[in-house]
Amino acid sequence: MTFLYTRTNTWGSSPQPDQSMINLWKHITIKSNWRIVQLPNGFLQTEYRNIENQDEWIDVTRRETIAGAEQAIDASIEHYAKKLEFLQGPRVVKTFE
Repeated sequence: MTFLYTRTNTWGSSPQPDQSMINLWKHITIKSNWRIVQLPNGFLQTEYRNIENQDEWIDVTRRETIAGAEQAIDASIEHYAKKLEFLQGPRVVKTFE
């Protein structure tokens, strides 16, 4: 799933997200900050709650089925959880003796 950023960032080869971006990633990884709404054309739209204005929802994707919409939300949560995990530094996957 492709997540649409609400702002533009320019990063070099080693992106260093600022604290506001990290807070957004943390916010997005909480499933209770998401919802699925049905649009007039029958499609389902996934949205997450705005951090600054809790009454505002930011649309992310559109899907044809509720299962597809929920899968898109779960994929977004997993994606941003991995980004947060890698902020801790590189993960050792194998060592040699």
